[in-house]
Amino acid sequence: MRPFDYSRADGAPDAAAKAAQGATILAGGTNLLDLMKLEVMAPEAVVDISRLDLTGITPTEDGGLRIGALVTNTDLANDRTVRTQYPVLSRALLSGATVQLRNKATTGGNLLQRTRCPYFYDTGAACNKRDPGSGCAAMTGCNRILAVLGGSDHCIATHPSDMAVAMRALGARVALESPEGTREIALADLHVLPGDTPEVETVLQPGEVVTSVILPPAPPGRQAYVKIRDRASYAFALVSVAGIVAVEDGRITHAALAFGGLAPKPWRDPEVEAALIGQPAGPAAAEAAADVLLADAKGHGGNDFKIPLARRTLKRALRELTEATS
Repeated sequence: MRPFDYSRADGAPDAAAKAAQGATILAGGTNLLDLMKLEVMAPEAVVDISRLDLTGITPTEDGGLRIGALVTNTDLANDRTVRTQYPVLSRALLSGATVQLRNKATTGGNLLQRTRCPYFYDTGAACNKRDPGSGCAAMTGCNRILAVLGGSDHCIATHPSDMAVAMRALGARVALESPEGTREIALADLHVLPGDTPEVETVLQPGEVVTSVILPPAPPGRQAYVKIRDRASYAFALVSVAGIVAVEDGRITHAALAFGGLAPKPWRDPEVEAALIGQPAGPAAAEAAADVLLADAKGHGGNDFKIPLARRTLKRALRELTEATS
């Protein structure tokens, strides 16, 4: 690990000011410290925000929920309101990492964690995300865990968060603070696809700090999170589905589906949901939705299996979401 300047932020404005000057934000550190040790990231300055008052989970005026950026994954997963009104989020959080890591990992940090592509972590390998213009070793290398949707010729890395997939299905918004003021954006707009600039992962401007995530009122219907992975713990998703589905008189009246493990960002396609609305709950509707989801899917050899796996996982999730209500 290379030497760096360390400071503690006095508040969100102070953190934003230091970030605008080039400092890297440190919260739980579960991802950043690993990257620094491997010299994938080598910030000259780090500003620690872990002691800021951003640990609240509070109701909003419209019946939703505001989650502070420093709420740990453990506290969020076990919050009574989250468990009862947003169970898809609780299940997603509890499926991630280990208890020890969930005790440290934060809401804001989880949203902004970096890819687990092995070539991103290997400083001797070509990686456009880590070293723009160097190439992408994953294209012809070990790409088993990488993207089949939303990638480009420059990068097929996947976003690793389980929490972000559930929040994407829930229609979350993200509150940001910078030296210029505050703003809110949809979580859908936070992450960007790689295109020809895979080193750009979010729309955050220099100095912007995540201060909270806002969930809308709990949606109608049943919620589920299905995660397929290589082992039962401490493994990232090969494919995951966060789903919210309502059924009336045997037909689907509401659907929100987000996918993990398939793309460089939490993936949600309105056309997939549109293919379900009004359809009888059952295998035919699931097949139609999977056809839409995977119409443009592209494997790269080692990850070809993800395409049929995504179809089966979506069908399994929809069975879980509809069988008790259809």
